[in-house]
Amino acid sequence: MAEAASDYEPVNSARDIQGLLDVLSEPGGASLMLDKPVSQPLPVLLMEVRADESLVLDISAIREVAGDLKRGLGFRLLGQARSKLVRTPVLNISQAYELEGRLLCEAPYPEQLEVLQRRDNFRAELTMSMDTTVLLGHSQGHEPLQGMLKNLSLEGALVVLPLGTGSVLASASSTIRLKLIFPNGSQLEVNGALRHDHSDHDRQVMLAGFEFIGCSPEQERQLWFFVREIEREAARRARESASEGKPTKEPSPLFQASEQKPVQSAVHHREFATPMARRLSRLAAYLDNQLFALKQGRHLDAIQLSRHADRLLALLDEDREAVLFALVCMQRESVLVQHGLAVAVRLADIAGQHSMPRDLRKALLACAMVHDLGKALLPENVRQATSLDQAQYRELQVHVESVMRSLAQCNWLSRAVTQAVVGGANERLDGSGYPRGLKGEQLHELARLMAVVDVVDAMGRERPDRPAWAIDAIYKHLLEQPQLFDQRWVQRYVRHFGIAPIGTLVRYAGGELAWVLRVDAQGQPSRVLLTEHIAAPEPKTLGAMLEGRALAQLGKPTERVVVPASDS
Repeated sequence: MAEAASDYEPVNSARDIQGLLDVLSEPGGASLMLDKPVSQPLPVLLMEVRADESLVLDISAIREVAGDLKRGLGFRLLGQARSKLVRTPVLNISQAYELEGRLLCEAPYPEQLEVLQRRDNFRAELTMSMDTTVLLGHSQGHEPLQGMLKNLSLEGALVVLPLGTGSVLASASSTIRLKLIFPNGSQLEVNGALRHDHSDHDRQVMLAGFEFIGCSPEQERQLWFFVREIEREAARRARESASEGKPTKEPSPLFQASEQKPVQSAVHHREFATPMARRLSRLAAYLDNQLFALKQGRHLDAIQLSRHADRLLALLDEDREAVLFALVCMQRESVLVQHGLAVAVRLADIAGQHSMPRDLRKALLACAMVHDLGKALLPENVRQATSLDQAQYRELQVHVESVMRSLAQCNWLSRAVTQAVVGGANERLDGSGYPRGLKGEQLHELARLMAVVDVVDAMGRERPDRPAWAIDAIYKHLLEQPQLFDQRWVQRYVRHFGIAPIGTLVRYAGGELAWVLRVDAQGQPSRVLLTEHIAAPEPKTLGAMLEGRALAQLGKPTERVVVPASDS
């Protein structure tokens, strides 16, 4: 419900206006309200503030209102800053245009702003070191997601989560149990629903806004107490900082550390098996976030897809062996994310051997990264089925079109490459594949290659209807299916990656287990890392590195070991 104009106070100072607009330009800082009855705040990004000139807005998430805005319908920008609600006067856009897949518009720089302090809508902002943990109970029988509280009001909370938690949130029910844990041990549990989110790929975090649902009078009383204490403590710290550390008032007991063991920070230090695995995890977090975006009904972000494809290709060109091994260190990620990364890396790697231009390799890699994310939109009974009836098989095929439709927004991607990689991954030479049932000469060369790369990785992973296959069994299967797979690409794949590819766990005659780090011209391991565990690599499970004479003493591998999927 809109506030009466008299409830707001004008802000005319140029310095104050600039400061408030700067706050609104932060991630998740602004909403757009159309100037018409029964209007609701809409998600918008204040991309740029050009002082005394204009505001640049990203309205890609609300393209449906672009027509009204172009026809002159006014709007306000809303946000919160300095313990107040902030809004602009009614504005009109001066121009709208597409830029790298985003829909941008410009509006005049406002001559004044309006502010209102409204206690029931007031969001108390937590400052540095006011660490308050939020546990999100997303599904029964699973560990809760852990985040940090950024702000709190009577109506909801903004929670900072690690970027790679999107797929878990996407599969959660519409109502999530939030547990707030303050430094002194005080706690509050309340039900909430996710209402908005924003991803910061540079900081590797997601800002998730929750609306509280069905609060009891007691919960509201506790919330009001917490909001007041957060506000009081933030103000005390600000005054103390301004007085150069001279004590002012007594600190809030809410933020006095308890003697009990503290809850670990949500953005905690995570150990990785290798330095490259740590770097690759940022790409995994990006894919996880895109999976979440699809589940929320949004398109893949064209700009971020381009940036992350560049990053992954740069890592591959920098140290392909380290990247190939890092793929098997991603067991904590969702299967769709693991599969997308693995197929993208191997597709781009084998394409590089055949002197394909860098721009084409980037396009192949980008399409492969996201080619299977549409499966997250499928019903659970289809994704977990051990066999599919005709209706379920038709439903399965929809995942291809979901990604194709989303990638249509990526103007920098060739339609032909998208069709070959995303559309061709599940096609087969005899026409038995999907979604179009293409066969023989109808299949692009890149589609034939993609089908091989995709199925090799897919068969190496567990599915509800079968266990994972060992790599030698996968090779044998593909070589025995010339009617399905282009044998030229099957043989090239085997020659390129070897009979024990990098990232394979092998067993030697003496019982030694080792991870393959490098293969020789004959496809045999030439550098390995010893381990005693049949599990995904972890820092504590990796032993000595062997090559040369030391490795020769072990002989040739006698078995390619299948590593079970991680339960984490």
